[in-house]
Amino acid sequence: MTKLNKIRGISAAGLLAVPVILSGCGLFGTHSASEDIDAPPKAVEEQMLNMSDGTGTTGAKAKAELTGTPTTVYLADGNGMLAPVTLGLPEVKDKTSVQLSVETLVSGGAYAKYIPEGFTGVLPAGTEVKKVTVDKDNKLAVVEFNSAFTKYKAPDERKILESLAWTLTGNADVQKVQLWVDGKKLSEMPVGGTPLDQPLSRSMGINLEVGQGATLTNSSPVTVYFSAASPAGIQYYVPVTRLVKPGQDALQSALAELIRGPQETDGLEQVMTDETQLQSVKKEKDGTVTVSLKEDMFAEGDAVPTEMLQSVVLTVAENAGNPKVKIELNGESKVVGTDNLDYSQPVTRPDYINEIPL
Repeated sequence: MTKLNKIRGISAAGLLAVPVILSGCGLFGTHSASEDIDAPPKAVEEQMLNMSDGTGTTGAKAKAELTGTPTTVYLADGNGMLAPVTLGLPEVKDKTSVQLSVETLVSGGAYAKYIPEGFTGVLPAGTEVKKVTVDKDNKLAVVEFNSAFTKYKAPDERKILESLAWTLTGNADVQKVQLWVDGKKLSEMPVGGTPLDQPLSRSMGINLEVGQGATLTNSSPVTVYFSAASPAGIQYYVPVTRLVKPGQDALQSALAELIRGPQETDGLEQVMTDETQLQSVKKEKDGTVTVSLKEDMFAEGDAVPTEMLQSVVLTVAENAGNPKVKIELNGESKVVGTDNLDYSQPVTRPDYINEIPL
């Protein structure tokens, strides 16, 4: 397995959309050569068996009892990775849910008490959200901050942009995001100089990495969902945009990267073993995507870890326009997860994920 190279501190032209072909020298800072590593399949297998035995605490099993309006925001975890976290936020007079979601991203802000242990907002402390305007016709959210928004460290610049883009575009009326500070539209980010001549969108990716065989100047992006655990041992999902060799089927590439597993330094957990095989990906006439996997560690009738199955569903949804998903395993006609859901029947991406108890 080839070790992936994490892209950190990116601040250059081309940041706001991960294109099929990335051009320009040095656009992404220092890039080190790949190194070969071998994942310990036995350890991964034992971990997955523990999951299927129900000895681990998963996000599905430990679903939070939300007391307010369910709102998904993208927060930094203890490893510096951005993850969607569904919170129960109170209703506040004269504030929309969209504005509340942005205010929740402020480090140590008014809604910090609603954020579970191990997560934090990425906007600088003291940032005020003066106004959020949503143009539904153009699917554009315009967010205005006070000057405290500019008081961040350069390495945090991309994380701030990703968090804002992915949080706001989680709203059905928003596909693009524009940033203002004290009445002036930002043409670039104030610290690292990331250009903002185009609105932010999910096309910029999240938790960006370079995959095996890809280069910064010739690649295509796919987004996959790995697993992680909070300090309290609660499982949650983390999206990672990985740059892969161009010219491949995007969905098959995404599932191949899911099997390949996370970068060892990210604090993420492999949801499949290296022995898992992707046998086929088929799109039915009704749009349902059927994913066929082979994994010999599971016998007929075994409950399959929810982490594995939900990671497949989330990954397919992210790369194929949010279709219904069916999963086949070892040719079996019925695939039941440890959450008792039958994944051999069409399932949809959950409306809310990572409902983590406080």
